[in-house]
Amino acid sequence: MAVKTVSVETKLGEKFKIESNVRGHNKVIDQPIAMGGHDEGPTPLEYLFLALAGCIGSIGRIVAMQKKLTVHGMDIKVEGDINTDGLLGKESPDPVGFKEIRISVEVDADMSIEEKEAFVHEVDARCPVSWNLLNASKVTVAVL
Repeated sequence: MAVKTVSVETKLGEKFKIESNVRGHNKVIDQPIAMGGHDEGPTPLEYLFLALAGCIGSIGRIVAMQKKLTVHGMDIKVEGDINTDGLLGKESPDPVGFKEIRISVEVDADMSIEEKEAFVHEVDARCPVSWNLLNASKVTVAVL
């Protein structure tokens, strides 16, 4: 079994700005101005969806290469509905997370709709980000 540790480190600065350097790539997380941020980057929830869409695209390319499929590209849309009351500390009958996450994938390939559906189903089944959203991974939080 091949195990790889994935790690990121971030620093919360002024207001909601969070900066990170991931393998030499500087990334900023922020909130929109209307939420008290400076709108200098996507929100954590938008990054979650970026990670999911990116994983679907990356695994799509891996599957296509492994199966020698000619996939010219994929257009991936991720959206979800969230009740923000819980994250703002307000009483809510809903859990803090998304009620539903929807992924739509348009595959640019010479395949029938059935072949595209089978391809996307395999891609989703092999996507670690999707798996972690569907299955509860153990999360530990330590205060240093």
